[in-house]
Parts: sequence; structure tokens; C-alpha cells
Amino acid sequence: MDLKLKNKIAIVTGSSRGLGYATAHLLAAEGAIVVINSRNPESVTAAAQNITAETNGVCHGIAGNMTDPAFPHQLVHQVVSQFNGLDIVIANAGGPPAGSFESFDDDAWQKAFELQFMSQVRLIRSALPHLRNSSTPSVLTITSVSVKQPLPNLILSNSIRAATVGLTKSLALELGNQGIRFNSILPSWTETERITELMTHRARMNNTTIEEEIRKQAKDSPLGRFAEPEEFARAAVFLVSPAASYITGVMFPVDGGMYKATY
Repeated sequence: MDLKLKNKIAIVTGSSRGLGYATAHLLAAEGAIVVINSRNPESVTAAAQNITAETNGVCHGIAGNMTDPAFPHQLVHQVVSQFNGLDIVIANAGGPPAGSFESFDDDAWQKAFELQFMSQVRLIRSALPHLRNSSTPSVLTITSVSVKQPLPNLILSNSIRAATVGLTKSLALELGNQGIRFNSILPSWTETERITELMTHRARMNNTTIEEEIRKQAKDSPLGRFAEPEEFARAAVFLVSPAASYITGVMFPVDGGMYKATY
């Protein structure tokens, strides 16, 4: 299938590693012009160089902290100025620390809110004037299957990612008449650095090993394993592509069947 992504201009935040990196890599391989972002200049430069070399595509890295209220606008402005447009926004952010409700103070909640929610609000708001000029505008938020089934010891992520799902669905309804599509992907356990960090935390709490915690968690999937980042990326790239032109307002689990409810 031709996803019709050639020369489409895409921003992918939180993309020097993990799910964002895998998605940016596949977008570039499909012919999109991709801009990736990370707080660390060395990491984002290296990631962009790797993607360019491995895909023979176009990938540029822009360093900056998405929790800085001014940076999302700066990022969008730089992309539009350099490439003369914007077609796709993939709003991804790293997860906040694991922990129980009583282990976090107001400052921890505020930091998680800025990282996971307000960074996406500001990015989308800055991108909208330029998406309106695109013939195939699409926005994808990356959340978590925890918005349907809260995960143990992830109170910050469970709570705040649910707000992003509410935002995504609301924007799909509000801006659909302008041709802008909004969807969200709800990944479950995927073999990324973030999951290694969470399994390390569990192993420390349970006095076990990371490998044992991974084995226990993988049993929740009918497939008996975690996802590979590339499996997530294939779903993400399809949803933002013109090939998915009649899909909007969808909260799409990529979870290997770990969410057990019918609806």
C-alpha cells in the first residue's frame, strides 16, 4: 500500500529514542520529511543522522525542552520556516516517574502535567495555523493503554494521559470540519528504554530481577510478549498518513491484547 507520505512534513517530539524514534525512522523510510526533537542536542543529532543514513530519507534534529512554554512555538516556527509547511504532528513525551499516590507532592504533579499534557497543548496550538494550510493535516498523540486500564504504581501517567485522550477526542470533533484529523495511540508494554526503567523499579520493589518482571508482565498479553518499537511505529505511521484519511477521533490500542474488555 502506498501511504502517500512522500514529501509530507512531519514533526515527531520525544523522538531521539523509543517509540518516537521508531516512528520517525519509518516516516523517513516512507519518504516524509521528518523533524525530530529531544532535550539533548547530542542525542537528537545522532538520532537524526542515523535515520538519514539508514533510510536514505530526510531527517533533521532540533534540540529543546518541550516543557518550556516558549519552545513548542519555536519548534513549529523553525520547521515551517525551513520546509515551508507542516502536514503531520506526532506529540510524544516521556513518562513521569513511577510511584503511588502518596509518594508525590504538588511539584511532581505539576512537572508531570507540564511534560505530558501542556507540552502537547502548546505544540498543537502552535501547529494549527499551518496544518490548516495542508491538504492532508493529521495530529497523533501518543498516550497509553492505561487510559483504559490503569497500570499499577503509575498514578501520574494514568491520570494525566487520560487528559490527553480527552483533548484528542475533543479536537477531532471540534476541528473535523476543517479537515484536520486527530487520533491517539494507546501502547502497552513495548521494549524501550522507558520500559526497562519501569521494570527496574518493579524489580527493586519486589526484590526480583528485571528479566523476571518482564516475564511476569508479558503473560498479560495473549501473544505472550512485549511489542517491538517497529510494531508500534507501523500503526502510528498509517494513522497519520493520507491512506487513513477517514479515520479520526480514534483511541487505538497497540497492546497485544493486554486490554481485556470488549469496549
